[in-house]
Amino acid sequence: MKYSSCFAKTSKTAPADADSANAKFLIQAGFVDQTMAGVYTWLPFGLAVLRKVEQIVREEMNALGALEIFMPSLHPKEFWEATNRWDNVDILFKIHSQTDKDYALGASHEEVVTPLAKKFIESYKNLPFATYQINTKFRDELRAKSGVLRGREFRMKDMYSFHTSQEDLSTFYQKTLEAYVRAYSRCGLNVKVVEASGGIFTKNPSHEFQALTDAGEDTILACSTCEFGQNIEVATVKEGDACPKCGGVISTVKGIEVGNIFDLGTKYSDAFDLNFTDESGERKKVLMGCYGIGTSRLVGAIVEACHDDRGMIWPKSVAPFQVHLVTLNSKDDVVKEQIEGTASDLVRDLEAQGVEVLWDDREDVSPGAKFADADLIGAPLRVIISEKSLKEESVEWKERSSSESRLIKVTDVIADVIEFVK
Repeated sequence: MKYSSCFAKTSKTAPADADSANAKFLIQAGFVDQTMAGVYTWLPFGLAVLRKVEQIVREEMNALGALEIFMPSLHPKEFWEATNRWDNVDILFKIHSQTDKDYALGASHEEVVTPLAKKFIESYKNLPFATYQINTKFRDELRAKSGVLRGREFRMKDMYSFHTSQEDLSTFYQKTLEAYVRAYSRCGLNVKVVEASGGIFTKNPSHEFQALTDAGEDTILACSTCEFGQNIEVATVKEGDACPKCGGVISTVKGIEVGNIFDLGTKYSDAFDLNFTDESGERKKVLMGCYGIGTSRLVGAIVEACHDDRGMIWPKSVAPFQVHLVTLNSKDDVVKEQIEGTASDLVRDLEAQGVEVLWDDREDVSPGAKFADADLIGAPLRVIISEKSLKEESVEWKERSSSESRLIKVTDVIADVIEFVK
């Protein structure tokens, strides 16, 4: 992509009301635009990151054998009344229709997926199964803050599983926990698994996933070696203790919640009379689990964990582009043509290899401004083609996570980039 052809550009200044690194950099870099408090338009670069995050999550859910669906965001009032949550969930957006009916905007989808499953479950032969969606959620937060970390409209992956026994549910629950850890690791995050309360979902045990970053809202006691962690309010370990899971050292750290999983038991099966017939012909309640990852929140958490004072430092797996190509103008028309030709050939050859390239081809922007924008946007690799580099038959190679740069021969660039992005 040529940067000159993208309508959403960087800004020289950060938004005055930015209260977090992700709010500052995502807006300033032109990844998102704030429509109102807690509501954002995802612009081309930001959408590219969001799609990559969601694809990683999708792949991990598919590997569990879960099947993807897409449920409505407009829910009938009676579904939420059946679970006694219509008047007991303060973040629920409620809509009164001109048809004199009341609806809810989906804050979660237990009220939709449970009656849906009831249509397909008759006996133990129909179980177990899991289904998930990646959809938009709506929550009437009193204080939408911290950029895309806490929104009133946001993206989420929510999965629901259905089981005949507690043993089967517990087995799938543990597999999902492990899949979550893999997904976060693939997104470039160091995540701890923390025991938590079920909140508005269930009284049963649950776990939340905390991405470690100094900007985190939560204080947790976490193992320095494995993924074990506990919220400091309910901790059974203290700083300096040995980890009960692996023996590593427990330390106090900050984290951002990026997902949670719940053993729902029969809470929603009771509400919707969701039963199955077992092998002996007895009717029993279906056991359920639910598993959420706020995918747009996850993008914000990645920024909080992966940035410096100049901008974002995207992990390769979720970067909007792997390569940020910068061409510097020359006053010599022949050299200028050579620079543009080299860049055009490089973009063509890299894209043919599946490498995503952002080419800053702007002619009316200074080198310093181009470099500042490259740091702000945060692609893993910056490649510079200039009159100076071409005199050495080379390009300048600089990784976003490093302060050092070096020259690479033009003839070696393709192979080196392919190796870098692996």
